[in-house]
Amino acid sequence: MPRPPLPDAVSDLLARQDGVISRAQALEAGLQQHDLDRMRRRREWSLLRPGLFVDHTGEPSWRQLAWAAVLGHWPAALFGASAVAEAGGPDELIHVAIDRRRGRPRPVPGVKVHFVCRLDEKVRWNQSPPRMRYEEAVLDVAAAAGSDLDAIAALAGACGSRRTTAERLLDALAARSRIARRGWLESVLRDAADGTHSVLEHGYLALERAHGLPRAMRQHREVTAAGVVYRDATYGALATIELDGHAVHARWEQRESDLARDLDTAASGGTTVRLGYHQVYGAGCTTIAKVVAFLRSRGITIDVHPCTDPACPVT
Repeated sequence: MPRPPLPDAVSDLLARQDGVISRAQALEAGLQQHDLDRMRRRREWSLLRPGLFVDHTGEPSWRQLAWAAVLGHWPAALFGASAVAEAGGPDELIHVAIDRRRGRPRPVPGVKVHFVCRLDEKVRWNQSPPRMRYEEAVLDVAAAAGSDLDAIAALAGACGSRRTTAERLLDALAARSRIARRGWLESVLRDAADGTHSVLEHGYLALERAHGLPRAMRQHREVTAAGVVYRDATYGALATIELDGHAVHARWEQRESDLARDLDTAASGGTTVRLGYHQVYGAGCTTIAKVVAFLRSRGITIDVHPCTDPACPVT
């Protein structure tokens, strides 16, 4: 027996919502309860949660689970890490935001609800699924981070992704009436506005300031034989510091690109030093003492001082 065609309104909803539809939407779009029962009986649709259907019987994707979380709390939008993510694992907790004036909904396994003031102003309702504006979501992730490193990673990663800028995040932060770690988040974002694009760059900038090093030029654009590159921190033409966040290079292409950049620097008469997490966060003062020696060996005259650590070797 041929399958009866779905009403256009239902097909449009399924296309827009990654194959997920609520019972209320389906009935409003022209289906009857017996149509829903028939499609479930024929295994054309399956039940994700009471009142929420998906148009197949296989394992739902993360986006389908996210749609189910949003529609199940409608009007709602993805919040925090879920709003920033493009995908996730099937067992990943999905965060949704609802208006603070609403009553507390019944708990749903796998979904965490957050109450937000002026929800309409902070959500992009036309996205699929609807989600908090990117800047709002990034700030929420950073404010809730379990450590300073995780918070810096969230802010620096957002700026480095080109999806936003430090200035836009600062504007969003200024509009917040309440947020945890406000002063600290603002200081990190101002550093990002000055050119730090990663956790390591922020950590190195903090070491640079603490020991009185001259301010390096950050993300300096340079045209080389291999193309346009951006140097993490340069002290004149002869000395470059690169912050290497890859504990293990997952892609050999990235490693080859790094080596090519170092070779270009050497070919032009300069020298590159690469620093990793241990040098910046595990042995910062010792690293700066060696950086000072490196810069002086390149003919750069600098005045530095020890930081507040009594054992700091920088002189």
